[in-house]
Amino acid sequence: MTRGRFITVEGIEGVGKSTNMTFIATMLDESGIPVLRSREPGGTPTAERIREILLEHGDEPMPPIAEMLLFFASRSLHLENAIRPALAAGTWVLCDRFTDASRAYQGIARQLGLERIDTLADWVHDGLEPDLTLLLDAPSAVGLSRAGRRGQADRMESETESFYERAREAYLQLARENPQRFRVIDAAQPLKSVQAAIAEMVRGLIEKSHQ
Repeated sequence: MTRGRFITVEGIEGVGKSTNMTFIATMLDESGIPVLRSREPGGTPTAERIREILLEHGDEPMPPIAEMLLFFASRSLHLENAIRPALAAGTWVLCDRFTDASRAYQGIARQLGLERIDTLADWVHDGLEPDLTLLLDAPSAVGLSRAGRRGQADRMESETESFYERAREAYLQLARENPQRFRVIDAAQPLKSVQAAIAEMVRGLIEKSHQ
């Protein structure tokens, strides 16, 4: 059985990840490709419980290192209990954020350093990386303006604009360093243009998988 493909969608708040996840999932379904749509943190029952801890406005402060370790605990559950079994069964996995988010948010924006993130990633991933990472990019002011229309912000959505700008720049740097995997899409343009670019890139992966 052919292994499934692993697509991740990355970007700061308000860049349209949820809308475009639905677009990609529909595109794969219409192409006859079985797809598991998931998210991080989360993706399994226990990982979703960790998500609640990470996103809630709790009374106890959340140290950056604790935040980082909780993300990777959730990711380990997600990988072993959902992502790897799906890929082995030939199902494509479409995930709203993955370890590049930890690199951008905890590694750079929280200033914990990429070395720590990559050490944990090597341990938890055990060689598994996305086949394609779509980075939806927009200035932090644009993203925060859009995100503000969604209602009350969770803990991770409540950071300063400078925090998100650091995360955005980290994402763009990751894309420059990993051009074989990343595709950067201007998410500030009209949705129709964004989805045309996404469709071209996903079709390319579909065609490559048939070779």
